[in-house]
Formats: sequence, structure tokens, C-alpha cells
Amino acid sequence: MVQFSLWLALVGAGTLISFTPGAGAIFTMSNSLNSGFRRSIWGILGQQVALIIHILIVALGVGVLVSNSPLIFNIIRYAGAAYLVYLGIRQFLHKPDLDREQVEDKKNEPALSMFQRGIWVNLLNPKAIVFFLAFMPQFIRPNEPLLQQYVVLTATVLAIDIMVMWFFFAMAARSFQRFTHDQRGQTILNRIFGCLFVLVGVLLAVIH
Repeated sequence: MVQFSLWLALVGAGTLISFTPGAGAIFTMSNSLNSGFRRSIWGILGQQVALIIHILIVALGVGVLVSNSPLIFNIIRYAGAAYLVYLGIRQFLHKPDLDREQVEDKKNEPALSMFQRGIWVNLLNPKAIVFFLAFMPQFIRPNEPLLQQYVVLTATVLAIDIMVMWFFFAMAARSFQRFTHDQRGQTILNRIFGCLFVLVGVLLAVIH
């Protein structure tokens, strides 16, 4: 069994990490504004799939290869940065949706589409792999059954991230809803979130 004190430390660290603003938080808030609080969960679940993949990569030892290979790391890093910049530019240039049919179409984005975008937002971030490479060993005891420990760690990290993303970032976005009822407000929000996506993408590309 995982020690309770160690698990509490994991909960504390995982909570702090999830509250750190990043591409996932911006993506979640954008989804909440565009598709509604409830439907934003699909994007969040997609992000969790990416987190599971990152954890598996580290657990299998591939994370060491990525962190020690500048070429592989940079390929993934720049691909992730480019994707975020693309999302930002698309959001920035998006025209306000004042037509009722257009608004409904945007709110009814297929769950699969939101889910897939959530996967890519988190997956194309090699720093997450390197982070888990440094983070996970702190909560793993090599002399105890590893599978059980990884299951507990993964379940805990995912549960925390879902709660923080949905009940904090997605809910926080609801306070911006009043800006979505007119053209000027929508334009401002599109440009704010577009710039945030581009900023995170640029930071991902330039910060080592």
C-alpha cells in the first residue's frame, strides 16, 4: 500500500501543479466559453488521456530518452509550440458569432472533436514528460510493488486535474459570459485567448 503521508504529499503537489496556469487551463476556459461549462469536460478528459500517455512514457523509461535527446525533445517541443500558436491565431482571427445558428453550431461542437483537441494540447508538450520524470520518482518506492503505486499516482493526478480544470478554470470562465452577447465583447475575448495561446506556444518554444 502507498503510505498515507506520501499520498497526502502527492495530493498537495498535484494540486499546486494543476493550478499553475498553462495551455491546458487556457484551453479549458476557452471551451467553457464557447461550448458551455458542462461540455468543456470533453476537452478536459482528452487532456487526461495525454497525461496518462506521459506517465506511461516515463514509467517505461522512454522519458529518459526524450529528456537526454535534444533532437527528439526539440522536435516534439516545436511541434507543440506550433500547434498552440495555430490555435491562438485561429482564435484571434475568429469572427464574432452573433447569428443564433452559428452560436448553436459552436456550442454543439462534437464531443470527439473537443476530446481530440484536448489530447493534442497536452500531448505535444515534452516538458510534461520531463516534469513527470522529475516528479514521479519522489512518490515511488522501488522496494514496493510498482504497479500499485503507479495506479494510485495516476488516479490521484488525474482526479485532481479534472477537478481543478472543471471546477476552477472552466467555472471561472463563466464570469466572462457577459462579454459573449455582443460583437465587441466576443472580439475582445477572442483576442485575449488567442494571445494567451500564442504566448504559451512561444514560451514553450523559447524556454529551455
